[in-house]
Amino acid sequence: MTRYLRKFAGLNWPLMLLVVLLGAFGIFAIYSATWMRDQDFWGRQLIWLGVGLVVCIVFSMTDYHWIRRGAVPLYIAGLAGLVATHFLGETVYGARSWLNLGFFNFQSSQLAILASIMLMALFLSEYDTMPAFLRIALCGAIASVPLVMILIQPDLGSTLVWIPVIMAMLYAARLPARYLISMLLLAAAAIPLMVNFGLRPYQRARIVTFLDPDLDPRGAGWTINQSLTAIGSGGWDGKGFKAENTLNELGFLPSTIVHNDFIFSVIGEQHGFIGGGLLLLAFAALVGLGLFISLKSEDDFGRLLGVGLTTLIFTHVFMNIGMTIGVTPITGLPLPLVSYGGSFLLAVLFSVGLLQSIWVHRRPLPERGRR
Repeated sequence: MTRYLRKFAGLNWPLMLLVVLLGAFGIFAIYSATWMRDQDFWGRQLIWLGVGLVVCIVFSMTDYHWIRRGAVPLYIAGLAGLVATHFLGETVYGARSWLNLGFFNFQSSQLAILASIMLMALFLSEYDTMPAFLRIALCGAIASVPLVMILIQPDLGSTLVWIPVIMAMLYAARLPARYLISMLLLAAAAIPLMVNFGLRPYQRARIVTFLDPDLDPRGAGWTINQSLTAIGSGGWDGKGFKAENTLNELGFLPSTIVHNDFIFSVIGEQHGFIGGGLLLLAFAALVGLGLFISLKSEDDFGRLLGVGLTTLIFTHVFMNIGMTIGVTPITGLPLPLVSYGGSFLLAVLFSVGLLQSIWVHRRPLPERGRR
């Protein structure tokens, strides 16, 4: 028990406090986005936040080197979940991405992505003497199987997060820059092919309206135009909590997604530039702490795992806020710790738990001894 108390005391408390504050603000934001519709999303999010914090603490206390034994089984479980979702999943917003487990809907792609990050971190750290091209090819094989299965759902947002995560992990693995630059150029060259032949019509419409939001203002461009109007109308300090006659209250922001994908639009409208800016600073601190923990790891496995998880969180933040202000296409990615969603909240807090474990167990293996 004393050992676990020492571990608990040794947590990265700035990171823990930041996560709790962001989670609490998320409940506040969800309530402020839905109070006029008599929906209990905030109450359910509160329960999931409590469960997620317990998961976070448990994995913070557990040595992250267990992943050496658990990465492959988790990867297989993630693929099995994707297969089950393909045949048994529920279609939501045009994508068959959810498994109904009775007490909640589970998004299997979250498990598959986390397990793939674990497996890639393990592979890159264990086979660091392997030729660079072969390491890249095998990492591509690890990522491509769940990537293709997620794209088939089709879940474009969860597919796109792979690109920065893989690139960040390969860069952290100190692979030659010429390979990374070549991969980026190939990815850029493949974009026209993917847009024209790999996307559904509604996904292609999102890309078109991202390039020209006024092309179909009452159709595909409606949501992004209303989001921009809502955020812009918030001005410097916003219209205030539960302000009347907001675009959210009047229904101009779709009620089906305003508490998850477009929660930042409500935050911008109610709390203005100041509220949105403070939230961005909080996420910047979260990402900075994640990278700091990764750099402090004294083994390559912890460093690569930390970089992968931190990049995953950063990508969700960038793409979610970006799509609400017209910087990125609409992809349906939630905002970590703030958007409504039980399985995604658990995935984020599980990731934070692994980051905490890297921090708590950052001393070399010989110094820790056998446990």
